[in-house]
Amino acid sequence: MATARKKQISLIDTFYYHCVSRCVRRAFLCGEDKVSGVSYEHRRAWVEDKLLSLGKVFAIDICAYAVMSNHTHIVLFVDVEQAKSWSMHEVISRWHQLFKGTLITQQYLRGESLIEPLQKMVEETAAVYRQRLMDISWFMRILNESIARQANVEDNCTGRFWEGRFKSQALLDEAALAACMAYVDLNPIRANMAKTPEDSNHTSIQLRIKSALTGKQPQALQPFTGNPRKNMTTGLPFDLKDYIQLIELTGRCIREDKFGYIDNNQPSILQRLNISPENWLILTTQFRQCFHGAVGHADALTDFCRHQQIQRRHNVSCCQKLFA
Repeated sequence: MATARKKQISLIDTFYYHCVSRCVRRAFLCGEDKVSGVSYEHRRAWVEDKLLSLGKVFAIDICAYAVMSNHTHIVLFVDVEQAKSWSMHEVISRWHQLFKGTLITQQYLRGESLIEPLQKMVEETAAVYRQRLMDISWFMRILNESIARQANVEDNCTGRFWEGRFKSQALLDEAALAACMAYVDLNPIRANMAKTPEDSNHTSIQLRIKSALTGKQPQALQPFTGNPRKNMTTGLPFDLKDYIQLIELTGRCIREDKFGYIDNNQPSILQRLNISPENWLILTTQFRQCFHGAVGHADALTDFCRHQQIQRRHNVSCCQKLFA
């Protein structure tokens, strides 16, 4: 039985989550259908454009993403403090970029004078909008629904395009975050869709590398802010250069002629996160197979289960083994 969404997302424990959406009816999100010969490659841009545009509206940062042939991987950060800092006017303005809102919120944005009961209604509505703008379920709902509508129109059909709902994994600490991001960024290489990270179209790693070549970080993605700290703050707690080197090294390791081999010149991020090279290779190639649910060191997983009132720590043995 599927785990309730409220059991998968706990902002008390972490603001980072790995979300996966997969197509139904063997539908092609992107790629080329070998049977019919029809190419759906243009749909990758649909997903990437919509994803990055939602990141500008929501108080949710995009850490990593990869658009595959029949599924997507996205790592998200819920920026609660940013949502709290918005004025009521900004909250309503942001929501109106997504939906029409109500007649009263439209009047409010036009600057029309409102009587006290209507003003109170606007305040209550804005409070609801503020919560939705930092809600992963709303983020993924808008993303997936818009893509489904476009695909169904193009396919001249109706019905579900995605599976019942997206899957969500809590990333409870820096080690889980780094492993999951690398897993996502290397998806196209493992699927033989690209030879190098910089050739992986419609992925976060390609976007980061393009920006890094000009000495910048992409504004559409959560930036790297430096070394891991005890308390994870806004901004990825790693060095960008280390992360790109890590992706390159791991990508070389998962090639058939070098599987299981780690170069002696290891990136320092592995040492800082205290993960062995052998375990890192397993984490970044088999992340979804190893973990079903929240991921992190055993103590972080214990806290998460206690806060969510979950009796069994399903991933604890894998977490203890691979993050040791």
